[in-house]
Amino acid sequence: MEDLVIRDADVVDGSGADSYRADVVVDDGRIVSIVREAAAAGCQRPRAVRELDAEGLVLSPGFIDMHAHSDLALLRDPDHSAKAAQGVTLEVLGQDGLSYAPVDDRTLGEVRRAIAGWNGTGDDVDFDWRSVGEYLDRLDRGIAVNAAYLVPQGTVRALAVGWEDRPATPRELDRMRQLVAEGLEQGAVGLSSGLTYTPGMYAENPELTELCRVVARYGGYYCPHHRSYGAGALEAYAEMVELAGEAGCALHLAHATMNFGVNRGRAPELLALLDKALDAGADITLDTYPYTPGSTTLAALLPSWAGEGGPREILRRLADDGTAERIRHDLEVTGADGCHGVPVDWDTIEISGVTDPALGDFVGRTVLESSSLRGETPWTTARRLLLDDDLGPAILQHVGHEENVRTIMRHRVHTGGSDGILHGAKPHPRAYGTFPHYLGHYVRELGVLSLEECVAHLTGRPAARLRLPDRGLVREGYRADLVLFDPATVSAGSTYTTPRTLPTGIPHVLIDGRFAIENGRRTDALAGRAIRRTPL
Repeated sequence: MEDLVIRDADVVDGSGADSYRADVVVDDGRIVSIVREAAAAGCQRPRAVRELDAEGLVLSPGFIDMHAHSDLALLRDPDHSAKAAQGVTLEVLGQDGLSYAPVDDRTLGEVRRAIAGWNGTGDDVDFDWRSVGEYLDRLDRGIAVNAAYLVPQGTVRALAVGWEDRPATPRELDRMRQLVAEGLEQGAVGLSSGLTYTPGMYAENPELTELCRVVARYGGYYCPHHRSYGAGALEAYAEMVELAGEAGCALHLAHATMNFGVNRGRAPELLALLDKALDAGADITLDTYPYTPGSTTLAALLPSWAGEGGPREILRRLADDGTAERIRHDLEVTGADGCHGVPVDWDTIEISGVTDPALGDFVGRTVLESSSLRGETPWTTARRLLLDDDLGPAILQHVGHEENVRTIMRHRVHTGGSDGILHGAKPHPRAYGTFPHYLGHYVRELGVLSLEECVAHLTGRPAARLRLPDRGLVREGYRADLVLFDPATVSAGSTYTTPRTLPTGIPHVLIDGRFAIENGRRTDALAGRAIRRTPL
């Protein structure tokens, strides 16, 4: 007798097709049969060791978070309800060109400091890996949800070139090609870049094209955080489309937003650019989160020249009054490349987390608010925070536009990604709420997408991008990564005020046939594993 039958579910199968009512039978981690209601008339219904009454619930594939920053959270927090409770059964890590493999002892320390605002310092994690394969092996010891990995181009450049703003030598480029190939051979699904973050932003397009040629040989995809989401955003998107086309590489545009005042209402221009490339045969997808603010680190806003040499050099420059004044001028007057070429508005920069608890009073306030309370300029406050917290502050950046968000999420190659930063006292609510927010707010309340369309955006479509042969759809023989939710009540509990509140209306989540969430509660199952690239 099979393990489980899910009885009388409204199946939304991830393909975009109309829903249907069925019994779905799970055994040994896979869907072994689907008996539609019409076919079951007059026949004996399937039986199993356990039956789950799904009356009134939608059964869909597990949600795939195409842009996650859980690289350390999965290791330090076995519960990981932030994602499991949303119905996420797979996260894609290694984003924005910076993560923790491949590294050596030097670059591991540098990367840990550079992205402490994303993931914390990692003092509570045993970094017992250096290669991509070793990191994936570490995940295989048991994690809350499945995880795939992108080779981070900035980390690769730090390892082969360093943190200097200069072209790579031929020998260094060969080393980077080798590191990318090794990561893909060890199971990574593609390559990411953070082209407004050091040191990845120091790479010119010919260098990136050569790395993408390696990715294309292995059937992976390139996932750039491109050079601007503000001034010059459309040009930056076009640059990535052209680069990937020249390399013959599939392209997935990370958190494909159009932010800042210069881009209000310009989402149709972006989609026209993508449609032209798609119609010409380009292989392009994108992801977005269903919110207007962005989230990153405070240090990420600094001009690229201030980051040359790595975190230690950033701190040295900030400590020097003359150099700090140059940084301020670039931020507030010129528009630093780290701030997407737009002069910073300190009233839009909210501190969401710090690594030093003594600085906790800054969290939840904008830089402008804190500076007013202290009777000093906003730059003085921002500079103090960067120095005192060792580059650790995380921020929300309130610069997005709702009309752009809705327009882009309707597109034919759109997928969902939380870009969720789990570190900090008041993280962006997208970390805990992205997927139920799509289903509750944008499907049920606003009707921006139909339920079937939305589920396809969150399941089948990202699974196709990842070239997963047996995930992303409710099909016989597929892995039983499944979500049961109530379409009438599903909702994000997280808000900007209470960002760590779990969602409602998602009573059951299965990963590989095991309950990660059962009756709305996290079980002790650690059924997640590393999902490695499918060989060509």
